[in-house]
Amino acid sequence: MQNEIEVAELSVPRLALTLPAAAAASSIGRTKLYAFIKEGKLKARKNGRHTVILADDLKAFLESLPTMEAA
Repeated sequence: MQNEIEVAELSVPRLALTLPAAAAASSIGRTKLYAFIKEGKLKARKNGRHTVILADDLKAFLESLPTMEAA
């Protein structure tokens, strides 16, 4: 019989998102996110060849988008 150790699942919020994850979380396409990064509207960071967006930066960007007015 092997010793079994139960490990409780930890719920750790993501601090950074890959571009595909940021696209899924924001419902904005990857190409458009890259365009916002190039325009300086969305902050991104590089981890080697990988581009990541901090969750707080994505949230701030989304909150900076204009609101829709009632028709």
